[in-house]
Amino acid sequence: MNPIIGICPLYDDEKQSVWMLPQYQTMLEKEGACPFILPYTEDQKVLEKLLKLCDGILLTGGHDIDPALYHEDKSSKCGEINHIRDHMDLYLLKRAIELDKSVLGICRGVQLMNVYYGGTLYQDLPSEHKSNTEHHMHSPYDRAVHEVSISDKSLLETILGKDKIQVNSYHHQAIKALGAELKIAAISEDNLIEAVFSDKHKFLLGVQWHPEFLYDVDENSKRIVKAFVQSCKS
Repeated sequence: MNPIIGICPLYDDEKQSVWMLPQYQTMLEKEGACPFILPYTEDQKVLEKLLKLCDGILLTGGHDIDPALYHEDKSSKCGEINHIRDHMDLYLLKRAIELDKSVLGICRGVQLMNVYYGGTLYQDLPSEHKSNTEHHMHSPYDRAVHEVSISDKSLLETILGKDKIQVNSYHHQAIKALGAELKIAAISEDNLIEAVFSDKHKFLLGVQWHPEFLYDVDENSKRIVKAFVQSCKS
């Protein structure tokens, strides 16, 4: 049976509209999943009913996370925040963990996982973590711009069977202090945490890069998505 995967929606502040990058959907469909875009809402009753349908949740990219959620003041370098997405995504993550449903977090998604578990974020890498490593690439995004080292005995190593891979990168925030219960799955060449996982759950993996853009050209990205979808089937 095709697993059902709920995808967290993106939101356009200027147009005040919900939208979606098609690559999030198509990569899941190509692995045999039945994805759908969750509604943009904080209504827990609505989210709870939809969660019952889901075998897994995909936490997508998007707005910066409100620094108040990790007990910091918002700096002038922090980007636009979206309280509805923050509350919605955190509730979905919380309930998915409680119900032991599979979760894959991408970019903002891995940052949200870290905040949920009590970790902190760099609000702006260029000013807080100066580096020659490219973390905010320009299009096209289906190419690698830096290397990450994969942690021994991590979920990512189990999936890929490698100790280093090349990734794309488009973010100005990142994990600073690691959240409780999370383990590091990958680190960038300039020592940023690039992926996290938990071995206390069925499948909980977050990556800072964008496998949705690499999926059609990169075997590593395909394996990550395949492992997520397979876990949703079990």
